[in-house]
Amino acid sequence: MPSGHAVSFAESAVRDLEGIRAWYTEFGVPEVAERLLREVVSAVERLGAFPLGGRVVPEFDLAGLREIVHPPFRIVYRIDGERVRIVRVWRSERLLKAP
Repeated sequence: MPSGHAVSFAESAVRDLEGIRAWYTEFGVPEVAERLLREVVSAVERLGAFPLGGRVVPEFDLAGLREIVHPPFRIVYRIDGERVRIVRVWRSERLLKAP
């Protein structure tokens, strides 16, 4: 049985989600924003039980930096021991860069 990992959002991921909400709201479809955000949160919640469920981020090839693709978004997260930290929620066509 999978162990439970604590899941949290980094400030950068929270800003990404706020930006998603603002973008869809600006274009007059706030209901789409709310649906997508619910879907992202639902996908993230599964990571608590299955932290290795996502693939390794191809741009970095680091075992502890993974992502799940939930079109149109990439949900990038880091595994630190018993903790999963969501670090970015970006459009799936966007490539990641090292800070």
